[in-house]
Amino acid sequence: MRDDQSITLRRDKNLVPDILTPSGPNLCALHCERLSFAATHPNQKANMTVAKDRIQGSITALITPFRDGDIDAEALERFVEWQIAQGTHGLVPVGTTGESPTLDHRGHQRVVEICVAAAKGRVPVIAGAGSNATSEAIELTRHAKGVGADAVLSVAPYYNKPTQEGLYRHFAAIAEAVDIPIILYNIPGRSVVEISVETIARLAQVANIIGVKDATGSVARASRDRAAVPKSFIRLCGDDGSALGFMAHGGRGCISVTANVAPRLCADFQSACLKGDFAAALAIQDRLMPLHDALFCEASPAPTKYAASLLGLCRPEARLPIMPLSEQGKQTVRAAMQSAGLLK
Repeated sequence: MRDDQSITLRRDKNLVPDILTPSGPNLCALHCERLSFAATHPNQKANMTVAKDRIQGSITALITPFRDGDIDAEALERFVEWQIAQGTHGLVPVGTTGESPTLDHRGHQRVVEICVAAAKGRVPVIAGAGSNATSEAIELTRHAKGVGADAVLSVAPYYNKPTQEGLYRHFAAIAEAVDIPIILYNIPGRSVVEISVETIARLAQVANIIGVKDATGSVARASRDRAAVPKSFIRLCGDDGSALGFMAHGGRGCISVTANVAPRLCADFQSACLKGDFAAALAIQDRLMPLHDALFCEASPAPTKYAASLLGLCRPEARLPIMPLSEQGKQTVRAAMQSAGLLK
């Protein structure tokens, strides 16, 4: 669908209400009308403003603790409490780091519920709710809203490699179906499709799509996106190692893996960046860089879970196909933790 094509709404009992579909030659009047309504509806506008104001800084891409193959609810509750006490600015349950691919729907929902209940509104909870099936993404997004998540993180559909138009309609359908703040997740290295600058610019016009997590690995991409979207559109880095450059290009924060085990340092790093004190941020970056690398020395999140176990936060247990960390990997992680001052 081009920008000058119209879209209408249909109902599909096998999907959800209000899915966007093409209609013919009648130029996008209905769609524009609905987006205009969303933008001016007082409750939705207030919700989006609050979310935009709160979502920034160091946002932890939470691991999901397991015990004997099951979700360890007590460990997760303690972990959320520790994260907040350490100064973390936000939480993302059931992202890739949370092993969402190995969780069934009920397990996915349960992790979100535990996280929201434990956070108690003290920091924003951005629930992972993406899927390569639009109907499933809507279902997960509805659940996140229903249990009180502040926003959702919605990944570009993986494996089926949609076109840019398919990406636009996927995210627009989610936004149309559920009035919760949505952060796009652009990670071509895992999804094998990249949300283009032009598509992000289009999606930024949808009232409840409020930002993007950029894990393209390109610092230049941060500036290209910034030039194409409204100033209020949130841009979050998705890679700890390049977060310093991303923040210098106008980023608002980082959804961080390293913050699982170094939340205070990651929060201090982000606070320095947001204040424009890049000299202080660089000093923290130098301290953490070996750890950023070590946490991906083998398939994630095995290194991060092992690091968390060294701090007594949870067991190092992951679910297949993620393997336990090798002895060499353990040495690498331990050395990086010591270098960062997190272990003696």
